[in-house]
Amino acid sequence: MTVDTKVPYDNEYINQFSQANNEPDWMRELRLQALKQADALEPPKPDKTRIDKWNFSHFKHDAVDADKITSLHNVPADIQDVLDLDNVPENVLVQRNHMVAYASLKQELKDKGVIFTDIFSALRDHGELVKRYYMQDAVSFDEHRFTALHAALMNGGVFVYVPKNVQIEEPLQVIFWQEDPETAMFNHVLVVAEENSSMTYVENYASHNDETETVANIVTEVIAHDNAQISFGGVDNFSAGTTTYVNRRGVAYRDARIEWALGQMNDGNTISENVTHLIGENAVSNAKTVSVGRGKQSQNFTAEIVHFGKESEGHILQHGVMRDRSTSIFNGIGKIEHGATKSKAEQESRVLMLSEKARGDANPILLIDEDDVEAGHAASVGRVDPLQLYYLMSRGISRAEAERLIIHGFLAPVVKQLPIESVKNQLTQLIERKVY
Repeated sequence: MTVDTKVPYDNEYINQFSQANNEPDWMRELRLQALKQADALEPPKPDKTRIDKWNFSHFKHDAVDADKITSLHNVPADIQDVLDLDNVPENVLVQRNHMVAYASLKQELKDKGVIFTDIFSALRDHGELVKRYYMQDAVSFDEHRFTALHAALMNGGVFVYVPKNVQIEEPLQVIFWQEDPETAMFNHVLVVAEENSSMTYVENYASHNDETETVANIVTEVIAHDNAQISFGGVDNFSAGTTTYVNRRGVAYRDARIEWALGQMNDGNTISENVTHLIGENAVSNAKTVSVGRGKQSQNFTAEIVHFGKESEGHILQHGVMRDRSTSIFNGIGKIEHGATKSKAEQESRVLMLSEKARGDANPILLIDEDDVEAGHAASVGRVDPLQLYYLMSRGISRAEAERLIIHGFLAPVVKQLPIESVKNQLTQLIERKVY
């Protein structure tokens, strides 16, 4: 398989871009090292998905400065949908193309040492702290061509850091708004919770490029230290013109917990990986995702939890709805390494088909290298249950409305996990738009 990922950016461009953003030397050197390896490395090979004709090379990397937003009431309607403007959030950051357009954080959290800022400000103001985690524990830049390109061309993102023993009650919310239809998004999100801390982070991606081709190459690293709790919610909503590669990784240490609730609503071709490593004893992760495919788009979703620590526990729940001529692969992987005794790995992947020409594959995979464990899986691919339809229609509900209720019920286990009501409502609206 050959994927054209050559880009018209060289060492000189990378040097200039890094200097223009006042990055520390280690970041510039990492970029140059990654660029050098990008052409030599192979792209990822998603199972049963051909990506040789996908666009990974036609895009613009940098964008002109975007205007600041003085009020959240001034953003477009579809961006407002993810914000509760009746009760304006105090901890929110809006990235417009690659620049911060709006940012706020409660003074109380600042006083406790919480860092919630864009990635370039973090590199300038907290360079050594970022260096400690950036593409170290969760993702390596030399894994394959896409991670190398990401490391070389990173042009946006956020850094979230919660100190030891700090509990954040209100969610931290980020909106990544790809306003320029040609500019690619090489976003890096780094979320770190120190010992005995807790936080909720929610992000939304949005673009407006149905006709223009570009790329989103996103890497997220979530680090939960001993006894830390991280709830991570996200809704991806890239337009049909964006080819998306998104790699979300988590690392949980002793007694730590990482909760994932992801709505994957892109209209373009997509590769999505959500991998969590349970390093410490009693570490826990629940990975819940919903996806809707329509048109001719092709998507490949992998959710994986790897157990290293004893008595660690991982649960994967994937629900997908497919319509038109769309195709999607759903891989659920539970891996228990040797030594992770008394661990528990459970997974469920279910796909609902709304069209005869749509295709969805659910692939449950268990890789067990230890004896004293619990593991199980369930998978199904099928159409709307005619008995459920009959039951609802017998109560006077139309067929269309009955089908709508069944679909929302099918996706509800993930939708209801999103911790911000406005984001939950936005995901519900996106499901309505994509299904009907």
